[in-house]
Amino acid sequence: MDRYFEKISFEQFKKDILDDSILYEEYELPSRSTVSAAGYDFHAINDIDIKPGEIKKIPTGIKAKFLDDEVLFLVVRSSMGFKYNVRMCNQIGVIDSDYYNNIDNEGHIWIALQNEGNETYSIKKGDRYCQGIFTKYLTCGEKVSNERTSWTGKPKR
Repeated sequence: MDRYFEKISFEQFKKDILDDSILYEEYELPSRSTVSAAGYDFHAINDIDIKPGEIKKIPTGIKAKFLDDEVLFLVVRSSMGFKYNVRMCNQIGVIDSDYYNNIDNEGHIWIALQNEGNETYSIKKGDRYCQGIFTKYLTCGEKVSNERTSWTGKPKR
C-alpha cells in the first residue's frame, strides 16, 4: 500500500493525550465518507470546546505514511469556517512524507483551530473536524538535504 494512516503508539498517546487504553483502542482512523470524497475525515478523540477568540491545539492520535513525492494537506471542514468562523491557525497544514516516524513525536499530526466567531464552538467525540488530502507535488531539481531538521533547524540524528 502506497499511503495509509495509522495510530501513534500507545506510549506516544499517553505522552500527548491520555493514559487510557480504552480510548486508544476506540478512536477512528481518518476515512472518506463517499467514493468521490477527496478528503479523509479526521474524527475527534475527545469532546472539544473552543471559546470565541481561543486557539486549541488538538492531537489527532494519527500519523500518515505516503510516498516521497507526495504531501498531505490538512484543511478544516468547509462548514466550520463558512458557518461558524472556525479556522485552522495555519489555514492549510502541510505534512511532508519524512514527518512519518520522526524522533520528536513519531509523526503525530496535530491540528490548531481558532474560533473567530462569537459563540463557543463544540466538537463532540467522533465528530469530523478536519480533512486530509494526499496529492503529488513537483520540484525544480535543486540540491537539498536528506535529513529532516528539528524546530531549531538542527539536523535530526
